[in-house]
Amino acid sequence: MSKRLCFCTLAVGSRYRAHAQLLAADIQRYAPDIPLIVLTDRPDEFIDFPHVLAHRHYLKSVLGYHDKLHVIEVAIATFETCIFLDSDVRILGPVPMDMDYPPGLTGRFGCSILKHNKHSKVRPALPLIEAAGEKFNLDLKTVIWLHECMFVVRRQRGLEKQFLHHWKVLAYYFQMNHIYNGEGNVMGLAAAISNFNTEFKREDTFPFFKDVIEKERIKKGKSALDINSPWFRTHHTIEYPHRNLREKVTTKLNQQVGFYYRWTKMYVAALQNTEFHALNTTLNQYQLSTAFSR
Repeated sequence: MSKRLCFCTLAVGSRYRAHAQLLAADIQRYAPDIPLIVLTDRPDEFIDFPHVLAHRHYLKSVLGYHDKLHVIEVAIATFETCIFLDSDVRILGPVPMDMDYPPGLTGRFGCSILKHNKHSKVRPALPLIEAAGEKFNLDLKTVIWLHECMFVVRRQRGLEKQFLHHWKVLAYYFQMNHIYNGEGNVMGLAAAISNFNTEFKREDTFPFFKDVIEKERIKKGKSALDINSPWFRTHHTIEYPHRNLREKVTTKLNQQVGFYYRWTKMYVAALQNTEFHALNTTLNQYQLSTAFSR
């Protein structure tokens, strides 16, 4: 097996495992020589896919968004380049075997972090982003935000380890301030702090389907609903399975218990992290001084 490149994804929970099994089948069909690393709570469900390297994993971030960090940690430890795909991405055609990406972090979709967080409305993450920019002396005009559904990380003389380290610490800070998603912001900040190269590759390397991306393309007249209706139907079937009332109540209770369990574990882990303490104190002081100056 070549250690040059791999796909990777996160599939914890039955819904995400169902999506990931379809993704694994797509890769087996269109790119059988490229391994797929899957972090999942049920590795046994991927035993029929010889190209899948399944690692047992339980969610560590509050809502699971920042667990992409752990996927990249596992993948980049073995492979030079890892292509992260959300588990519900579908590959629709041949994948070129000569894919090559520059060292650092490469996004398919994204923009500047300020544009994303100020464009149509000011997002709740903006004060935290500005505080981090002040703390680390960043020019936020040069910091990127990238869509988290598809991105590439390639080794860069060890800077990828610093990138992952800062992602972890910043993830604590954002989650402790009750912002559990938006990991594209944290990734952009972590890359800037680490001097980890960032850029975008705007053209599709291979044909794919991702529901939110395709809806945007359809809205802009760049795609058509009838062409993509089979993928939308499959996606909808997995996302919204038929459940009776008892199953719905049980699912809701499990979600609530899981949320508070992971929040508590994250809280304890953050308190034990000395770098988070230093960062949190500095950023809270900045936010307080900014509030008084307005």
